[in-house]
Amino acid sequence: MAPLRFSANLSWLFPELSGFPARLRAAGSSGFEAAEIGWPYAEPPEALARAAREAGLRVVLINTPPGDREKGENGLGAVPGRQAAFREGLEQAVLYAKALGCSRIHLMAGRVPKGADRTAVRGEMEVVFLENLRHAAEVLAQENLVGLLEPINTRITDPRYFLDTPQQAAAILQKVGRPNLQLQMDLFHWQIMDGNLTGNVREFLPIVGHVQVAQVPGRGEPDSPGELNFSYLFQLLEDEGYTGFVGCEYQPRGDTAEGLSWLRSYWEMRGRPQAGQ
Repeated sequence: MAPLRFSANLSWLFPELSGFPARLRAAGSSGFEAAEIGWPYAEPPEALARAAREAGLRVVLINTPPGDREKGENGLGAVPGRQAAFREGLEQAVLYAKALGCSRIHLMAGRVPKGADRTAVRGEMEVVFLENLRHAAEVLAQENLVGLLEPINTRITDPRYFLDTPQQAAAILQKVGRPNLQLQMDLFHWQIMDGNLTGNVREFLPIVGHVQVAQVPGRGEPDSPGELNFSYLFQLLEDEGYTGFVGCEYQPRGDTAEGLSWLRSYWEMRGRPQAGQ
């Protein structure tokens, strides 16, 4: 059983620092070996790639662009009428992924249109999503990249998000049937929507390409007060043979580096030397 490998989600961690290059340096100094960035598109890819190299970090995950945030968009993959924009965003994401040496792209599904009934539009949105995912799988395969589908909870975080349970995501992946499309397992969202984490981890881990963690319900550090026992969950992932990265996508309660005591404890228990040792 190999120890888990952790990546710093720099869209969430080190908010006390301005800009991704500074956050990359901080993540490297804190002992991370990898980083992920939700939307890196405000900074030139070459500058980010250089900063990651200098920090000794691999970039392991980015998202497709969200669309028009001012109009309330949060991804475009399943949004009717936005197919061309999704494909343009995919090309941009591939450009960044290649520059960053990043092998995984989260293909964001997007939201149910305002005023629409989720049940009424579900079928149409799934058809759009399937078409876009088949296209994405072909584009990504040409570059040896993997696309990920992430269910986002609709109870707290994003009530209009189209893809909200692992069961829905797994069914869509099965319909697409492309080996370079996988599931992104954010335990924060999965706990809120379905619970039963032991069963769901064991059931879906064979198709999982990336994991993310945060405490429930406050979305803080894994050792902050909440519902989830991460000592148990980390051991479960190890026991089930997970070898990918575990993304730290949470809101630090204070200084990010000080709040990483849970990770330093994990490394110490697994016999890994600490940063600076």
